[in-house]
Amino acid sequence: MVIRKRNDMTQYASANDVKESALQKEYMKKAASYVTGLEAQLGRKPLCCVTTFGCQMNARDSEKLLGILTQIGYVPTDCEEEADFVIYNTCTVRDNANQRVYGRLGFLNSLKKKKPHMRIALCGCMMQEHAVIEKIKNSYRFVDLIFGTHNIYKFAQLLVTMFENHEMIIDIWEKTDQIVEDLPVSRKYPYKSGINIMFGCNNFCSYCIVPYVRGRERSREPGDILGEIERLVDDGVVEVMLLGQNVNSYGRNLPQPMTFAQLLREVEQIEGLRRIRFMTSHPKDLSDELIEVMQQSDKICRHLHLPVQAGSNRILQAMNRRYTKEQYLSLVDKIKTAMPDIAITTDIIVGFPGETLADVEETIDVVRKVQYDNAFTFIYSKRTGTPAAAMTNQVPDELVKEGFDKLLKVVQDTARERAALLQGKVMEALVEGVNEQDASYLTGRLTNNMLVHFPAEQRLIGQFVNVSLDVCHGFYYTGHVVC
Repeated sequence: MVIRKRNDMTQYASANDVKESALQKEYMKKAASYVTGLEAQLGRKPLCCVTTFGCQMNARDSEKLLGILTQIGYVPTDCEEEADFVIYNTCTVRDNANQRVYGRLGFLNSLKKKKPHMRIALCGCMMQEHAVIEKIKNSYRFVDLIFGTHNIYKFAQLLVTMFENHEMIIDIWEKTDQIVEDLPVSRKYPYKSGINIMFGCNNFCSYCIVPYVRGRERSREPGDILGEIERLVDDGVVEVMLLGQNVNSYGRNLPQPMTFAQLLREVEQIEGLRRIRFMTSHPKDLSDELIEVMQQSDKICRHLHLPVQAGSNRILQAMNRRYTKEQYLSLVDKIKTAMPDIAITTDIIVGFPGETLADVEETIDVVRKVQYDNAFTFIYSKRTGTPAAAMTNQVPDELVKEGFDKLLKVVQDTARERAALLQGKVMEALVEGVNEQDASYLTGRLTNNMLVHFPAEQRLIGQFVNVSLDVCHGFYYTGHVVC
């Protein structure tokens, strides 16, 4: 066993995980020799392109993939046309994500015909679906490597297998208990980073495919999480986002159980860390202890993503959300009483089987009462293998559209009103980069997760500045730096 002790708290990292990490680093060396050979063949450094579909956990996984690829000799590019190795890290929460992947695979096939040395890999949640694998085997034989969500840490080993074979490699696991994180990571931002604190989900909402493709909940040891954050801070990171399908249930399956709130208290103690974010929170598991920790913290951002999904008790029950509209609203009242300045965002599904326009009105009522700072609204997507997909009372498209349009207008109007309340105030922003529309402006993120654009020099990127929110544009602000 490898033992790590911090602040009178002893944590354990599995000896098997440490051994696996060392094994994968050996495979990286072997993979690097193959990339060196490709470089000699091409007369240049080979290029790789990793495209991410889906959630922030997928984005973090892509950073791991890119970290290994750069370690073995590939040079990153955002251009698929010039890449020698293209990876799609897929999502399957909604069907349109699957269709986007299929559509782009046709384009990659045309590229590969021009560049026979080109390699194509598919990974992520979509690859955990048996029907998807069968379709790719039958219709997309040019794909070189397919792997899922459970064995991403074996990427270097899979690369070696791919280089040594000229046929499609498929390595999909049904489940795993192993967590291996001590591998190279290529971060998108030098000053902020996502941190996986747990994997999988035990909630089984009736519409959701995640428990079937991500597996059951597995929490990382707190000592491993804290050690990773400390190393990131030493490397210049000032903001972290703790990631999990349901962070509120963190720690329940550890040998020495601890709560998410207890983990947050430990993360807060790390010197040099300025901001802490987390997502996603399931309402049924959000504790009074967590609210207290957030209220007392100077580092935890004043933003909480709290998916409601629907406002009708009948639909919530059919969704297997395990709370009522009244319980959700009571929870929000408790949160806002403790933190009046908090920004609350949410996810909402329209068109769940059996939903009527009266049910949508119940959801609209929740939006008006909560006053969300933003809401991500989605049309229900039938996912094969979930209980909801087998329900016979699927909602007609025209009824879904009518309900969706009504809800969206209320969501947008409410969010604009909320944002306008801050106009004229001065708030601290973490400068994240150059504005995409105007290079003379920088973009910063406030503690409430909203963006502000302001003229400033690029040397400020990665730093905290006070910004006057001069003009509210509905979902963002323009302003100026206040010295």
